[in-house]
Amino acid sequence: MAPTPHPPDPRRRSEKSHRAILDAAMELSVEHGYGNVTVEAIAARAGVSKKTIYRWWPTKGAVLLEAFIELAGTATRFPDTGDVAADLHTQMTAVLAHVMSGPHAPVYAGIVAETQHDAALARDLRAQLLDPRVAAARERLLLARDRGQLAADADVELAVDLLYGPLYYRLLLHFGPYSPERLRSHVAHVLGAFGPERRI
Repeated sequence: MAPTPHPPDPRRRSEKSHRAILDAAMELSVEHGYGNVTVEAIAARAGVSKKTIYRWWPTKGAVLLEAFIELAGTATRFPDTGDVAADLHTQMTAVLAHVMSGPHAPVYAGIVAETQHDAALARDLRAQLLDPRVAAARERLLLARDRGQLAADADVELAVDLLYGPLYYRLLLHFGPYSPERLRSHVAHVLGAFGPERRI
C-alpha cells in the first residue's frame, strides 16, 4: 500500500512566495528603475497574485524597503578596534558599498524619494533602517568621547549629521559616492572638529 502523501506545508509555500516577491522587486528595480516598477510587475515576476503581495505589504515601497534592509544586513555594523577614525571609515565604506553605490543605489534613492509623499513608508524607513544605524553611530562616538578621543563636550548628534549627511546629499543629488581617499579625508575633518584639540 502506497504511503499517504503529506499535504503541502502552507508555511513553506508562504516563505517561498515571500522570498520570490522580495527578489523580484529588487531585480525589477535594478533593471528598470524604482519609479518604473509596479506591483503588477512584481507579482508577475514572482509568480504570485497582487493579492498575495498586498497581504504582506501595503505598497511597492514597503516591499522594496524590506528587500533593502535585508540587503544592508549586518554590513553596516560598527567595529571597535579602538581607533574611531578607522572604525568609521570601515563602516562608512560598507554603507557606500552596499547602499549608496552600484546598481542598488538608485533603488535606495527611489525609496527615500517615495517617503516624501508616503508618511507610513517614511516612518518605517526611520524605524527599521535609519534609527538603529544612527543609534549605533552615536554609541560608537560616545565611546570615543569616553576614551578621550573626542572632546568631553563633543556634540555626537551633530557629528553623526556631519558624517552621514554628505553621503545622502551625494546620493540624492546624483553626485556619486566618495572615493575611498575622499571618504578618509571626510572622516578625518569631521573628527578633527570634535577632537580634544579642535581645529574650529
